[in-house]
Amino acid sequence: MKVWTKNQLKRLRISLIVNSDKRNQYLKKHEIFKEMGENVFFQPRVIPSDPKLIKFHNNIVVTSNVTFVCHDVFHLGLNHLGKEEYPYYQSCIEVMDDVFIGCNTTILGGVRIGPRAVIGAGSVVTKDVPENSVVVGNPARVIGTFDEFLEKRKQKKTHFDVDKCWELFYEER
Repeated sequence: MKVWTKNQLKRLRISLIVNSDKRNQYLKKHEIFKEMGENVFFQPRVIPSDPKLIKFHNNIVVTSNVTFVCHDVFHLGLNHLGKEEYPYYQSCIEVMDDVFIGCNTTILGGVRIGPRAVIGAGSVVTKDVPENSVVVGNPARVIGTFDEFLEKRKQKKTHFDVDKCWELFYEER
């Protein structure tokens, strides 16, 4: 019979908390990450394998299916080449204040994001994201500023009524 470690049980517990607010409270209370500032919304239900290598500052939204990769396992294959011993590699990730990370984004180790940055959905972040920027793509590249994004967002028409949403959708075409 398999014996679960304390960390494995915590990961299982986190994945089972359906309510995002309660999951965020749990993450902060149990100090899962190296640092988790105020007003951090962490929607993924899968915790990165090296959460102590990740710092979240304040006012951050991490949407669904964002992946943080703080290590690689290349050494496992390289060490079978028989020539020399390659070390295990790991690196930190830091997310500064006022950052939004879109769904299905991958953030690699050794990266600092923001402050005041937006990362578009599906991006692959391989290097630092400059302050006050919007980045998208694979690899992620700057396409605008945070301030420009805020201005465009103010112009968006929104409504919580389903029929009104469809009406607005067709108006934009």
